[in-house]
Amino acid sequence: MPELPEVEVVRRDLDREIVGKRIKAVEVDGMRSVRRHHNRKQFIARLEGKKITGVERRGKYLLCRLEGNDVLVIHLGMSGQLLRAKTAREARSKHTHIVVTFTQGGQLRFVDPRTFGEMFVTEADSLNKVSELNHLGLDPLETAMSWEHFGQLISQRHAKLKPLLMDQKLLAGIGNIYSDEILWGAGLRWDRMSDSLSSQEIRRLYRAMVEILQDAVKYRGSSLADEQYVDLFGRPGDYQHHHKVYARDGEYCRRCRHLIRRERVGGRSTFFCEACQV
Repeated sequence: MPELPEVEVVRRDLDREIVGKRIKAVEVDGMRSVRRHHNRKQFIARLEGKKITGVERRGKYLLCRLEGNDVLVIHLGMSGQLLRAKTAREARSKHTHIVVTFTQGGQLRFVDPRTFGEMFVTEADSLNKVSELNHLGLDPLETAMSWEHFGQLISQRHAKLKPLLMDQKLLAGIGNIYSDEILWGAGLRWDRMSDSLSSQEIRRLYRAMVEILQDAVKYRGSSLADEQYVDLFGRPGDYQHHHKVYARDGEYCRRCRHLIRRERVGGRSTFFCEACQV
């Protein structure tokens, strides 16, 4: 699933590519991708003729502000991709479920093989009624906070560090890949209890979180072997080549040269070095 860095890369691409453009036509293939609407016509009617005035991100959700008071909310789910086509003649990818055509030419296409992603339109004033958005915690990239404040947030919880970092009600956007990378960067095990950290360990964890997420955006996100994540132009990210532990089980740790381990935790793979993560 695309995590915070990947969604932020797409947001920045969208900001450059579609803001200021007016929507000429919308095609929807089936109801699965627009399932919050009563029918496809309702979804289409709220988009056609509208100009896109801005693109924001909340956690892993993209918010495209529209002329008037509406917002197009996009969630990529497990395998969703947003792809920019310069002309309508460009061949469409398999599993293209939504196509937005602009008056100035070109299209925005929503491709989603597993159909867990979605798009829906709601009023800007009603965004706080969307439970998935309303319950999101702090954004590690956007929210200015000190390491002391971060330490207060995690030390008042009694939880294992990896599930805590992935708790969307605490920190929005961190998933399986970046929780492993952040914990390696901080030299902390995934199962350390959050209220057991010293002030020095809290500082390390905070610094690792900020630096790794910023680097992941700089390298345009992580594309794994299935390449389900690509940017707006269909290009894979490059940060997977900088991973220190994720999907590197059996390889040597780049810090201490011990072997990286993989464990199944809560149905997910967790990668760590048991020698230098304590």
